[in-house]
Amino acid sequence: REYNLALGARRASAVQNYLISQGVSATRLRTVSYGKERPLAVCSDEACYSQNRRAVTVIGAGAGV
Repeated sequence: REYNLALGARRASAVQNYLISQGVSATRLRTVSYGKERPLAVCSDEACYSQNRRAVTVIGAGAGV
């Protein structure tokens, strides 16, 4: 469980850093990692697992997002 949360956090951080490098203000971003807790698809094969390796991006209006 801890490994998946840390992996998800690294993925989210990578997306956040990319958006910042493209000019999105850091105050408009926050990251959350759910690991295996919120799968998009419940499955048991590699093709299906890839659907759960994702980053969902929501950009807020400003500070206090």
